[in-house]
Amino acid sequence: MKAHQTDFSHGNVYRNILEVAVPLTLAQLLNLLYNVVDRIYIGRIPEVGTLALTGVGLCFPVISLVTAFTYLYGNGGSPLCAMERGRGNKEEAEKIMGNSFILLVYTGLILMLLGFLFYKPLLYLFGASDATFPYAGSYIRIYLLGTVFVMISVGMNPFINSQGFGNMGMLTVLIGAVLNIILDPVFIFVFHMGVQGAALATILSQLCSALWVLRFLTGKRAVLKLKKEAFCLKWKRVKSILGLGVSGFIMAFTNSLVQIVCNSTLQTFGGDIYVAVMTVLSSVRDICTMPVMGLTNGASPVMSFNYGEKAYDRVKKAIRFVTVICITYTFAAWGLLKLIPEVFIRIFNTDPGLVSRGVPALHIYFFGFCFMALQFTGQSVFVALGKSKQATFFSLLRKAIIVVPLTLVLPHVAGLGVDGVFWAEPISNLIGGCACFFTMLATVMPELKNKVQD
Repeated sequence: MKAHQTDFSHGNVYRNILEVAVPLTLAQLLNLLYNVVDRIYIGRIPEVGTLALTGVGLCFPVISLVTAFTYLYGNGGSPLCAMERGRGNKEEAEKIMGNSFILLVYTGLILMLLGFLFYKPLLYLFGASDATFPYAGSYIRIYLLGTVFVMISVGMNPFINSQGFGNMGMLTVLIGAVLNIILDPVFIFVFHMGVQGAALATILSQLCSALWVLRFLTGKRAVLKLKKEAFCLKWKRVKSILGLGVSGFIMAFTNSLVQIVCNSTLQTFGGDIYVAVMTVLSSVRDICTMPVMGLTNGASPVMSFNYGEKAYDRVKKAIRFVTVICITYTFAAWGLLKLIPEVFIRIFNTDPGLVSRGVPALHIYFFGFCFMALQFTGQSVFVALGKSKQATFFSLLRKAIIVVPLTLVLPHVAGLGVDGVFWAEPISNLIGGCACFFTMLATVMPELKNKVQD
């Protein structure tokens, strides 16, 4: 595949965004396949599919925590890289990338060690029962071995995209996803490895993706190269990376926290079957939010570069474009979920008991889905323009401040029970999404207007 580079400073800004966003969206779709394909195959293991799916679902908080650290360093460092490149400071941009890489590797090793030490009590804390723990434990023990691979492939890929090589970023994920699709059925069904086979397929796929990322960033085609001399950590630089990446970290970390609280509450009020339902709904949510995430992540380097280059009119155009597309898409997705809910559930599991409980839960969980677009849009703008405080606050607001308390309280209100857990999500989307988006409009847009006039 030819390494096409998008020039963020020239041409139609909408085209710039799409040139990065389209391959990135495809990459996001493919990235889902790492976990989604696992869930699809696991849910179809004869006789134990539902229990195995529930067990793997209990591992989501651990997986989300690993992902959170990739956002902390990758999504924190890549906008800074783009800004410095926009200012013509190539050396500093490479040092930011090198520091992000070392932070990813060190953190990956620490997380792997801590995971092996504490996975059993953690899984029971997350809502495991004696029936589901064997599946959860078998999956997570193998998954943890690939922690560093995940950190490198997911955390360093934004540095490829931020240089304008959207197609190369997509190829990173394509390599791993295709391998995962091929290896999953072989390990699970041919070698009869069950959930262990799914985990092994995932980490081998991530290893190949990580090797590809390193090959590209150290090769001739990269504008900014990964160099050993850039690995020396400097606190000022690390502080900037952490400051900008903390919002993405908190967003992913609070996802992990929400999953823990949801699974534990559902285990109390509904048992293993409702933990399985939440596993399926989380998977459907991942599929439905993928295009929005692809677009906003694709727009981020465009906005960052032009903000660094002081092309404020182009930044404003990018914000308006992202807003319209995201809202339009989420309205359409909501309509599709309303029309054919069973289709989305049966992708993962065809058990009649799970489907009968899953359909009404899906209608509640995705009610007002369009408001999630407002959160993603506002959040991406704050991150792209280096406004870390605002990005961090709104990450905390939607999940930690709204969802977690509601998940704990609503099941006790008016006999809602398990329905109360599912209602927490749409309420948080409405309140948190609107607060984030309209704050962005009220603060960022006037600032850009004033800078254009100056």
